[in-house]
Amino acid sequence: MKKIFQVTTIIIIIILLILYLINANLIINNILEYTDLFFRKLFPANFIIYILSSLLIDYGIINILSKLNLNGPIIYVTLMSLINGFPSGAKHTKDLLDKNLISTKIANYLITYTNFPNPLFLLGTISTIIGKKEAIKLFLIILISNLIIAFIFKRTDSSPIKINKFILPNFTTSLKNATYNGIKTLLVIYSSSLFFYLIAVIINKYLTLSPFNYIILNNIFDLTKGIISTTIISDTSIKTFIILLFLSFGSIPIHIQIKSIIADTSIKYKNYLIGRICQIIIGTILFFITKNN
Repeated sequence: MKKIFQVTTIIIIIILLILYLINANLIINNILEYTDLFFRKLFPANFIIYILSSLLIDYGIINILSKLNLNGPIIYVTLMSLINGFPSGAKHTKDLLDKNLISTKIANYLITYTNFPNPLFLLGTISTIIGKKEAIKLFLIILISNLIIAFIFKRTDSSPIKINKFILPNFTTSLKNATYNGIKTLLVIYSSSLFFYLIAVIINKYLTLSPFNYIILNNIFDLTKGIISTTIISDTSIKTFIILLFLSFGSIPIHIQIKSIIADTSIKYKNYLIGRICQIIIGTILFFITKNN
């Protein structure tokens, strides 16, 4: 499977290079456009949150939550992934695993359900497409779906590793590591998103697709573009359901980002994938239960 993915990636790169030679301006303009969007809107907020999260972990946030008789790691990763959106669930889980604050079992448990879209994106951009009421409903369905998955996969052995006595770290070292890891993660997000965004741009340029195929294609390669493309659908209920499916499963770049973040760890990607399949099923059931409400 890995070899197939590598060969496919190489073929796509070759195709992109050929198309670049044919229409260089199209590629360059879209690279500049996406880069401007990423560094103006996505990079600043995520970069700050990733650094703060790393510093909070270093300075004992897990210890504090645990002393309050709470399951510190699980509560922390859940809240941070809910606030920051995907792929931050994987990022925060990996951070705790690297610092030996959670076990492999807990890490694989967390990866199944900490998959939330950025609430600002959902209640901002998406609400302009389907309306604020439907956006809030969508947010609640996604939240409840993931909490149900958390309950389904809850482990009887999912208590955190015993935390040793807290030692105040060196701030310079902590900040340096937080900055390095934050930039590293954001570069993975940027490069993978840009790569598949360009594929979507090229396909849209050279192929004439039906409205349905246009929406599906854009979502596969770029989640934001896919969601925005649903504006061609007039029925709000259908739009909301399609967006729910998109947000529940994600796009190729998101899955690649997750795999990149958890690479060289004991966290298994299949647990994330199983979680997304469950999220689609549970989310669909909740959507139709609440459809007329």
